[in-house]
Amino acid sequence: MLKFLYKTFVGRVILQLLCMRWVSVAVGKFLDSRLSKIFIKGFVRRNNIDLSEYYSDSFRSFNDCFTRQIREGKRPISYDPCQFISPCDGLLSIYNIDEGTKFCVKGSSYTVSSLLNNSDIAKEFCGGTALVFRLCVSHYHRYIYIDNAEKSDNEFIKGKLHTVRPIALENVPVFKENCREYTVLDTENFGKVVQIEVGAMLVGKIKNHHGKAKVLRGEEKGMFLYGGSTVILLVKKDALNLSESLLPIADTGREFDVLMGECLGRKNVCQNNLQTE
Repeated sequence: MLKFLYKTFVGRVILQLLCMRWVSVAVGKFLDSRLSKIFIKGFVRRNNIDLSEYYSDSFRSFNDCFTRQIREGKRPISYDPCQFISPCDGLLSIYNIDEGTKFCVKGSSYTVSSLLNNSDIAKEFCGGTALVFRLCVSHYHRYIYIDNAEKSDNEFIKGKLHTVRPIALENVPVFKENCREYTVLDTENFGKVVQIEVGAMLVGKIKNHHGKAKVLRGEEKGMFLYGGSTVILLVKKDALNLSESLLPIADTGREFDVLMGECLGRKNVCQNNLQTE
């Protein structure tokens, strides 16, 4: 189906209709309704989801199942201030932001400036690191704050909604065209970090819980409603030392499976102290 939509003339015409925001909104409203409960059993079976890991006594709708909350203790969060943690479950790829503030995702080049629609903020992250977490439909679709922080207002950028699967990434600049929402976090331990949530085809809503606020490490930031989705973190130069297991995937486009709360690296000053000791 994806090959038909992205690589044929008729498919691309249909895709233009599917990518209109009102289509995603309409689908989202249906998936919020009790009528959508009929799809839950098939969705859980096809994606091998173990509902015993979640609070799942009674789902009111398909989206209620999709945004299911995980049981306490299933995603342990490190509160070590030196550890940089994953904000979500997902397939992680890592990119160094070069002097042109560009990074590559699945063979296509993107600028931080076009991603944020803000060149002033983009310039601050030149030489830094972009961590891209691609969430498949089977992943846990809630995400957290990676550190204690002063949080800015949410900045929503309207756009077309495309799937975030690799076939789409080969044919259209997905992160530039998709609707997205970003937040600037003035974190306690890693300086300024930008967190971006990117919507995908048939995601009716990116649901963030807070506006401008003081937030805590491990506190839930928000959730995606139905569809594949992406979370991107932008970290400034010299703020983070990645774990050795992640270094081989940087700038390769390869993906590494991670879980929410998992340690991805350490604060630069903490790493230097460890080496001295």
